[in-house]
Amino acid sequence: MLGRLHVLTDFVFQQRFAHADLARLAIAGGADVIQFRQKDGTVRAKLHELRPVASACQDAGATLLVDDHLDLALAVGADGVHLGQTDLPLPDARRILGPDAVLGATATTLAQARQAEACGATYLGFGPVFSGRSKASPASTKGLRGLAAVCAAVSIPVVAIGGVTVGRVAEVLGAGAHGVAVMTAISTAADPEQATRAFRVALDEATQQTG
Repeated sequence: MLGRLHVLTDFVFQQRFAHADLARLAIAGGADVIQFRQKDGTVRAKLHELRPVASACQDAGATLLVDDHLDLALAVGADGVHLGQTDLPLPDARRILGPDAVLGATATTLAQARQAEACGATYLGFGPVFSGRSKASPASTKGLRGLAAVCAAVSIPVVAIGGVTVGRVAEVLGAGAHGVAVMTAISTAADPEQATRAFRVALDEATQQTG
């Protein structure tokens, strides 16, 4: 079953920790999915950073997803990829990955969510639900109402992203989300492991309440 706490690695909003350091800290704090996210740099530079992340996830039994790059995911034997609207089309990715790999898809509208499900996505990353540092435009936020509409419209898990804080976890799951994806709230925290643990506790408590 797809994990509920997705932590995105980051070397844009902070430079204290390498991707692998963040992955290890997040896993220690209770993250069950690590998404390697590095937008800039060459493919070889990204692969250099990704290899130790893959080792950390394999050692801990955590799910590893690679943002944008199906080639890098295949190179390190990742569990899957997460693709945006301008990345490789989902049907092509599914054909290359096979039926069992995790294929995440970004959706910002109800139509995109339905199309992603029809094209073979394992789960949706929907948002930004709230405004946040990595999703900066308040005009683009979907809110809990938008999240609930998407959760009701598809049968695959929906992972909420964008401005999700520990205090908002319960209402996000209450709107129907399967889990949350977090980047800066953990990567820029004074103690990323402790910050991850706070999200883990909130998720576990909210999951019990929502059944």
